[in-house]
Amino acid sequence: MNSTDVLSMYENIAGLTSKMVIAAQGSDWTSLDRLENQCAVQSVGALGGVPALEGSARQRKIDLLKQIMANDRAIRDVTEPWMGRLNG
Repeated sequence: MNSTDVLSMYENIAGLTSKMVIAAQGSDWTSLDRLENQCAVQSVGALGGVPALEGSARQRKIDLLKQIMANDRAIRDVTEPWMGRLNG
């Protein structure tokens, strides 16, 4: 995996997690599940580790990871209360 592959993977994951936020906010659980599965497939490339990046590629990776984490938080903000109601 080279730097282009790494950034492409994170770009794809960021795009999928952005769509997941929209699905969660719209209570579209079928789409959320489908997108979550697609995200898992995309992230398989990182299981063996990714090469260290430098310069602007490193900064882009950091920015994408921040976006992915923010998307994750937004999804959890919707799903955790919903899951609590199901379990309660």
